[in-house]
Amino acid sequence: MSDGFDRAPGAGRGRSRGLGRGGGGPEGGGFPNGAGPAERPRHQPPPQPKAPGFLQPPPLRQPRTAPPPGAQCEVPAGPQRPPRPGALPEQTRPLRAPPSSQDNIPQQNLESAMAKPQVVVAPVLMSKLSANAPEFYPSGYSSNYTESYEDGCEDYPTLSEYVQDFLNHLTEQPGSFETEIEQFAETLNGWVTTDDALQELVELIYQQATSIPNFSYMGARLCNYLSHHLTISPQSGNFRQLLLQRCRTEYEVKDQAAKGDEVTRKRFHAFVLFLGELYLNLEIKGTNGQVTRADILQVGLRELLNALFSNPMDDNLICAVKLLKLTGSVLEDAWKEKGKTDMEEIIQRIENVVLDANCSRDVKQMLLKLVELRSSNWGRVHATSTYREATPENDPNYFMNEPTFYTSDGVPFTAADPDYQEKYQELLEREDFFPDYEENGTDLSGAGDPYLDDIDDEMDPEIEEAYEKFCLESERKRKQ
Repeated sequence: MSDGFDRAPGAGRGRSRGLGRGGGGPEGGGFPNGAGPAERPRHQPPPQPKAPGFLQPPPLRQPRTAPPPGAQCEVPAGPQRPPRPGALPEQTRPLRAPPSSQDNIPQQNLESAMAKPQVVVAPVLMSKLSANAPEFYPSGYSSNYTESYEDGCEDYPTLSEYVQDFLNHLTEQPGSFETEIEQFAETLNGWVTTDDALQELVELIYQQATSIPNFSYMGARLCNYLSHHLTISPQSGNFRQLLLQRCRTEYEVKDQAAKGDEVTRKRFHAFVLFLGELYLNLEIKGTNGQVTRADILQVGLRELLNALFSNPMDDNLICAVKLLKLTGSVLEDAWKEKGKTDMEEIIQRIENVVLDANCSRDVKQMLLKLVELRSSNWGRVHATSTYREATPENDPNYFMNEPTFYTSDGVPFTAADPDYQEKYQELLEREDFFPDYEENGTDLSGAGDPYLDDIDDEMDPEIEEAYEKFCLESERKRKQ
């Protein structure tokens, strides 16, 4: 007890867990033997005691702006954590300012402080977009399509580049055919003026139609349009004649192509389908103005089918099925007009292939489906037979619009009930439900019909009286 009274006031009272300087003890950073507080000048106020276990309130959150240029903050050394996925790089990561030098936090309080969520200052990222950047176009789109075709061929150095660009445009946008084909034909009329230029044009269209499967139909339409609108007609032949000559060159090697390797057969199949599209779309105007198809193409398709069935490989048979689905109905109608039985021979040959050939099961199913399609007239639906007058026997809806009567017991009956036919007819004649009217409302009874005259002239007495009052009151209001 006496030791406590011999100390200087305030000496040795530093808390081992106190905060700040002068807390006493080595952990608080105080002076030994309690001499710190005793040597403080008298004119300074004593320090305020701090509650144990409470931290100094954190500073206010920094504004969400980038730090000034050149400003750097030091971070206390500590264990390095591995970066999180998507975290900012170390150079742009915001740094937290160190604690005040006047605060010396014990280890256990430091751990509790680190457990609290820290406020992260979001950096300002500089955008790489520029108002001077070139205009964006999606892949496969070219902004000079419409401008080039409207301005003609001035921007193209050669005919082949202009034609090839237009063909690629039709391949990607086939719906633009109707709107741009006229301008394209006018441009060609001003450019294609020699035999070589016309031959080059035919070759470009042929190669595009046979190398791109989806362009065979569009290529046939293009050939038909140009055959009627190109004005050049050199001695070597017009556009249609040169096109048929080019197709004949490929046609003459049909037997070798059907037996060739896979690449050769693939090119041959593209030619076969393009020739089928030409047969359907290429129109030839006769001397009397009638439009017909090219008979030479009909003969050529028949021989191409023979070449395909003579080499019953799977891809050859698949090509034959596609060709018959495309042109079978038109070919059969043309052969029937000439009294030929070529389609019957083709169907018989298909049946023999199904029985004898060593083709795959799927191809045989395709061939059988084709035979079934032909037996249903190629899926075409003809009009019904000649019109027959409706009767109760052939028309189930014959009595649909007839009135319905009821017996004294409340049982309904119509003209379709055999037990009430006589009574139904008697009621029908007595009530006169159907005067002489046509379905469109035309009066067939003639002028002066007493029934209709009565309807037009008679007026209910109450209605007549109300009408007279209305007329008198309207007259009185008008005079006012």
